[in-house]
Amino acid sequence: MGIFHITNASRGTANAWHFYYALVFVIKVLCGKLVVALAAP
Repeated sequence: MGIFHITNASRGTANAWHFYYALVFVIKVLCGKLVVALAAP
């Protein structure tokens, strides 16, 4: 995880992007676990 030094003006946008990437990451992890569960005998 990188640490970004940003201005107050861009902090809201950066937080939105971080939330978006975190949400996508969680979805990928959940889908990956689901696929493994379905693929397991």
